[in-house]
Amino acid sequence: MTTAVPAAGADPASEADPAVSTTRDEARAASAEILRVTGVGISHDGETRARPAAATFSLRRGEVALLLGPSGSGKSTLALALNGLVPQSVPATVDGAIEVDGWDARSTPVTTLSRHVGMVFQDPDAQLVTGTVLDDVAFGPENLRLPVDEVLSRTRDALERVGLWERRADNPDRLSGGGRQRLAIACALAMGSPLLVLDEPTANLDPAGIEEVYATLAEVVAAGDRAIVLIEHNLDAAVALTDRVVALDADGRTVADGTVDEVLRERAAQLHALGVWLPVSTLAALRLREAGWAIDRLPLTPDELRAAVESATPPASGSPAGPPAPAAPTPGPVAPGAVVPGAVVPGAPLLTVRGLSVRRGRTDVLHDIHLDVHAGEFVAIVGRNGAGKTTLLQAVAGVIPVPQRRVSIDGIDPARTDLRTLSRRIGFVFQNPEHQFIAHTVFDELAHGLRRQKLPEPEVRRRVEEILERFGLADKADQHPFLLSGGQKRRLSVGTALVAGAPVLALDEPTFGQDRARADELLALLQELNTGGTTILVVTHDMQLVTEYAARTIVVDAGRIAADGPTADVFADETLIRGSGLRLPPLRRAFQGSRHAALAHVTRLADLPVGAGSAGSSGEAR
Repeated sequence: MTTAVPAAGADPASEADPAVSTTRDEARAASAEILRVTGVGISHDGETRARPAAATFSLRRGEVALLLGPSGSGKSTLALALNGLVPQSVPATVDGAIEVDGWDARSTPVTTLSRHVGMVFQDPDAQLVTGTVLDDVAFGPENLRLPVDEVLSRTRDALERVGLWERRADNPDRLSGGGRQRLAIACALAMGSPLLVLDEPTANLDPAGIEEVYATLAEVVAAGDRAIVLIEHNLDAAVALTDRVVALDADGRTVADGTVDEVLRERAAQLHALGVWLPVSTLAALRLREAGWAIDRLPLTPDELRAAVESATPPASGSPAGPPAPAAPTPGPVAPGAVVPGAVVPGAPLLTVRGLSVRRGRTDVLHDIHLDVHAGEFVAIVGRNGAGKTTLLQAVAGVIPVPQRRVSIDGIDPARTDLRTLSRRIGFVFQNPEHQFIAHTVFDELAHGLRRQKLPEPEVRRRVEEILERFGLADKADQHPFLLSGGQKRRLSVGTALVAGAPVLALDEPTFGQDRARADELLALLQELNTGGTTILVVTHDMQLVTEYAARTIVVDAGRIAADGPTADVFADETLIRGSGLRLPPLRRAFQGSRHAALAHVTRLADLPVGAGSAGSSGEAR
């Protein structure tokens, strides 16, 4: 099945010709199909293998297609090809056909395709170009030469949809990572394009913000005249919006294309084997199946998991379960600075923060923070977008300047310590991995810090090769870091922090851009390091990850520590959680108060019953 497309190199001016436009509009009205990808393989200059290798799928107006695949399978590259940036701006060889709203995306100028395809990049900073939030959103419609009133109307509508209208006069640099992600979404909405391509659009958003963004996207497609291609690893939120699922294998070949039921429910085990993300509820159900629970229809949401489990008979039991298990004792209020039982090594804290306040421009970001972290703790820092989480992590790690005698790491003050010495005490992983790349090859990026410490070159090579192998980057050693996939960049950024062997690791959204298999490996490595005594500080919006791995959780809200204590106690306070822009982890929502005593207090995948050959593992947190 083929679709007529304009001749290669069609003049973009023809789109403005009334006769041409009328004919094209009639043709589009006759078919609801807006996108067709046929046998697409993309090879970047200098690469011998195509990624994706053979992607094939189509999309109709009013549909949302979720594009899944392991890290490095070519999802982001394919997204860039849908509006012509690959190969027109990013040199590459594109085989196969990409037809967008009747246009050949390989040859039609990007200026023309931008009217038909709105993009949100994996890195929102890559598409923010002006000095104010308002101007950034207005920039696209202005370049379409729309009337001023129309530009302002679209701009205000888009900013109100993503909750940024009140910050329209701010410089985008003053927004949090999640705020800039919302801004990038607003820029795409304001263009009015019939096809939206969104690459990890909620990766930096807090749970409440994710709900709001998906509600906005649902409104966008509800009229039936627009469609969305969504690349997303947070499937717990995405499934409600999704109509179709397209899955690529590690080589970037389409291995599944169908409805949510046909792919996520009926082929979940195959997707799990590929190492792609599944909803936490689906992972839990796969594990329960292996343990002997009779769950016929795989659930995709906590509500579905709860219903499936409550109607099931436990294995090795011939009768239904009894009445609901009694609720766990409700902990008292979680006070800032609470001590985590069993997680603290006796003696002085390894890291201390005393009276830390941080001001950026005219904004007070942190207010009088007091904090102790002992050696060997695994601490999660959570909170809504803009709460001050990343600023706190950067201040502790010496990434941003802070007053003297406010922070101490292993007996040194970052404000009075050179970076070479500081890097031996704490390794830092940025929210955006590109912000820390300084070398021209992956090998040299990993070797940079070691060479600054004047280690012998054979020792440098040994450590770097070990990290390359451990993170699946051995075949990328000579490649430029900026040419890696998003997931590969994240692994490299974590590797640069690990290679020096610092006793403290601070990571900002460490699983961003990772497929499930690689995220599992990374989290298992962090857990292994933590077991060996390394202190781990993690900023994340992934509440299931927090529950699975962090013994202690710090909630930051409006620049202050709102709560600090054992993770189980923090999540037991649902008023605190919702009031801080967070949500309960999926398994806590699914199993809380279950009539099955074995499940009633389960909050982690690692605590689910296990059967022989179980698909679950302790590393399956999302």
